[in-house]
Amino acid sequence: MALNAPPVGIYIRIVAIISLMLGLSDAGRLLGVNLGPVSPISTLGVTGFVYLAIFALARLSAAVGLWIKASWGAVLLVGSTGAELVLYLMGNPDIAMSAFGFAVRVVLLASILLIFVLSIRFNRARATD
Repeated sequence: MALNAPPVGIYIRIVAIISLMLGLSDAGRLLGVNLGPVSPISTLGVTGFVYLAIFALARLSAAVGLWIKASWGAVLLVGSTGAELVLYLMGNPDIAMSAFGFAVRVVLLASILLIFVLSIRFNRARATD
């Protein structure tokens, strides 16, 4: 996937920043920011804590991959965000998110899928020239 097309490059960086902010927000929840003396593991449960850690690390890694315009960043973001949304929609009690968090993840998933479509379109246009 060619992520180096000029119009796509700026869009990718914006998606990378959104992924970074969401990953940092999840990392803050892992560290217990705004929980006071309560442990995040007791609040989230062990399984929820592990899920949140995996998704936070995947999102932060994907943000780095998108920023350097590596194709693995987009694949990692689609995989982690898609898995999180599927788990949430299936009613997994360990995946908790607000309506705003759900909307951000859906927009993030739609954005990265749009990047895939734009990349394929630019590759086809370049192949016909």
